[in-house]
Amino acid sequence: MLPLRGQARSRSRGQKNKELHMSKPMTKTQLVAALAEAMGSDKKTAGAALDAIADVVAREVAAGTAVTLPGLGKVVCRERPEREVRNPATGEMVAKPADKQVKFTIAKSLKDSVNA
Repeated sequence: MLPLRGQARSRSRGQKNKELHMSKPMTKTQLVAALAEAMGSDKKTAGAALDAIADVVAREVAAGTAVTLPGLGKVVCRERPEREVRNPATGEMVAKPADKQVKFTIAKSLKDSVNA
């Protein structure tokens, strides 16, 4: 039976459990506000610091250098060789050219603090 106009539909047990265990990720605005509070500065300075860190990490990883973010983890760029892949629509095998893949390895200290 469909709910009447204005009534909410009941959710399945799976949806309810997912909502209880999954929270929305922090947005950049929220992160900048938290950084500003932790640094004791304004949001503009915190935003500039976050942007600078992101720019440095992107530039160094693109150049092939691994970047370690203490307490968070390590960002590296790995090259993948050319390989054969299957086109799911046609089933045809197609050569996929070599490309690069960015990997992030979580620091042990972060894993330990989350699991404590």
